[in-house]
Amino acid sequence: MKQLTFYWLLLISFVLVACSTIPIIGRKQLNLVPESQMVALSLTSYKQFLDTSNVYTSGAQLQMVRNTGLRISRAVEKFLTHNNMADRVNQFNWEFNLVKNETPNAWCMPGGKVVFYDGILPICRTEHGVAVVMGHEIAHAVARHGNERMSHGLVAQFGGMALDVALQQEPEKTRSIFLSAFGIGTQVGVMLPFSRKQEYESDKMGLIFLTMAGYDPNEAIAFWERMAALNGPSIPEFLSSHPIDSKRVEALKKILPEMEQYKP
Repeated sequence: MKQLTFYWLLLISFVLVACSTIPIIGRKQLNLVPESQMVALSLTSYKQFLDTSNVYTSGAQLQMVRNTGLRISRAVEKFLTHNNMADRVNQFNWEFNLVKNETPNAWCMPGGKVVFYDGILPICRTEHGVAVVMGHEIAHAVARHGNERMSHGLVAQFGGMALDVALQQEPEKTRSIFLSAFGIGTQVGVMLPFSRKQEYESDKMGLIFLTMAGYDPNEAIAFWERMAALNGPSIPEFLSSHPIDSKRVEALKKILPEMEQYKP
């Protein structure tokens, strides 16, 4: 019994040490995985994705994505430096790619590797719409939401085993946890409310970043209204890892007045 109590006290102490604070939001989060390891895993997955995808090499659409990414990444670095949090992205080597895929999707992995699918561009319509998506996805990486999800997965599967040990002993399970941390393979269950919280956090952070970059924050409302029209009737929120569009729009409207202070 004493040994069991000692184990739980040790685990609790480990978790407390591994907590960090999300910029802007201020929420404490669990980050068990060193960011260097998250970046290394991301680079491997990112390269594999590009090697098996139809990647744009030129054109106005690619230039728009890269221009938007450059402006927002500079705003992110400026904000973090001003708030003594520049270390959040000191391992980022920003890269922005566009692939041919009709799925309306985009993502940003740790290390600043951003991919847009051209299927989302008709919904974005303009560079301001691209900025809404870009700001949101970059915010996920800056907030280290992927690390947070993976940390919870490691605790659930292995009791907080170190990542390098988990990769050696349970490589397939560990890789599955990593993919799930970025929204691949997520199932209905305990992670869903947590994931919705992350989505709202990235909405707010992304709105600040795009506003600082000189884009119109009001475009976020228009973008999500277009997304809602595309999706048709919303599925029940408890079955979705993202906030339903109507609630997302409501939340964004509430924080729009705050964006005045971030305009350049």
